Amino acid sequence: MIKLSVVIITYNEEKNIARCLESVKNLADEIVVVDSFSEDRTREICSEFGAKVLKHHFIGHIEQKNWAFNHASFHHILSIDADEVVSDILWKSIIKTKQNWDHDGYYFNRMNNYCGKWIKHGGWYPDQKLRLVDRRKGRWTGINPHDKFELIPVSKKQKLAGNLLHYTYPSIPEHLKQINRYTEIIATGYFHEGIRSNLLKIIFNPTWKFFRNYFLMLGFLDGFFGIVLYANVAFETFLKYIKLWQITNQYKKGLLDLNSLEKKRKYLIENNKLLDTIPN
Repeated sequence: MIKLSVVIITYNEEKNIARCLESVKNLADEIVVVDSFSEDRTREICSEFGAKVLKHHFIGHIEQKNWAFNHASFHHILSIDADEVVSDILWKSIIKTKQNWDHDGYYFNRMNNYCGKWIKHGGWYPDQKLRLVDRRKGRWTGINPHDKFELIPVSKKQKLAGNLLHYTYPSIPEHLKQINRYTEIIATGYFHEGIRSNLLKIIFNPTWKFFRNYFLMLGFLDGFFGIVLYANVAFETFLKYIKLWQITNQYKKGLLDLNSLEKKRKYLIENNKLLDTIPN
């Protein structure tokens, strides 16, 4: 049987972390928590569960997770966020995989809880995540704060039964507040990657996203919180491209240079450690 490290990055997660650790404590041969200098009881709670707690300044979701992976004792790793829980069925699937590890990575569905309701349509489910991996076969990539583990070419992966349970926003105001922070980061990240905005993207992309998620992907079956959720997701897309358009115009007019933009991007990333990763 392989040895498994469970790796978690945290910042001020005292409301979530015990629930997360409880779901993996009998699954992990080691729990590694990389904490960005929390100001609450996060590290204390992790220590009570016997986790190895490391302190490291937050450098971005992608960079922080790669750093955390490098400090795990074992090559086989389950990456989980503090607001996530391994369900009973998924727990059994991972135990079986530990006994017979024959792929480079394993993925599974993530089910998201929005304002107390489990969302089962609209692209938010199944929200497939590759989280059980051999760290030698890939690395974390993406555009912050949306990270993803990418396996090297010709790697083998397999789907496991069971859900990873994700407790997202407890209230609509919390979602709206995070949309503003998130779109600021993603807009600067897009500009850094050479992605640009225009009137067509500002109008069409949010409209299409709502139509796709709510109608084509049956988001209306999620009831009241379905329409609230997918309207907010569309608004997030609108705001993202508006902010990208504004950054591009400021750059063209000489009001913003690449050096100051990069400093702003790093500042936003470092000061938004609590940003959640959710489906688009």
